[in-house]
Amino acid sequence: MTNTTQPPEKKNGMRVWLKVVLFTSLALNLAVAGLVIGAAVKYGPRDGGRDGRHPPRLERIVGPYTHALSHADKRAIGARLRAEYRDNRPSREQIRAEFSTVLQALRARPYDAQQVEAILMRQMQAGAERQELGQRLLIERLSAMSDAERAAYADRLEDGLKRHGPPGPSKRN
Repeated sequence: MTNTTQPPEKKNGMRVWLKVVLFTSLALNLAVAGLVIGAAVKYGPRDGGRDGRHPPRLERIVGPYTHALSHADKRAIGARLRAEYRDNRPSREQIRAEFSTVLQALRARPYDAQQVEAILMRQMQAGAERQELGQRLLIERLSAMSDAERAAYADRLEDGLKRHGPPGPSKRN
């Protein structure tokens, strides 16, 4: 008998594992694109309130002042902000306990709106105090600048506002 078995034909094309990898990669890319598009459609533009439907976020108002600072000024203000805030900030446990109290109050029957309001007011006050601290440190830093440094800061602030637009409703409306 002669050996009539022929060697397997060499296939021209991609290997199966490579096809699986490429298909999986394509599927993941499409899933991510779908999530991004879905989020954009559901939540709308994130332009800091310039669309006129939402008030501007705090960083849209304060951000231009911060961005215009030199690197050294940002570091100096940041160091003082952290040092002063560190002395007066609540602990993580206190923050967790406060949120836990809010959650309990929201689920309580009867609902106690005054309890929730009191906690929200304390949280808002803590945020306002930190904002006031940042503003005070910025003013102190600006006051310590020479005329030339302040003029350079004003130029950087103006450039940033031209580039990104002032906070508030956009002109698209």
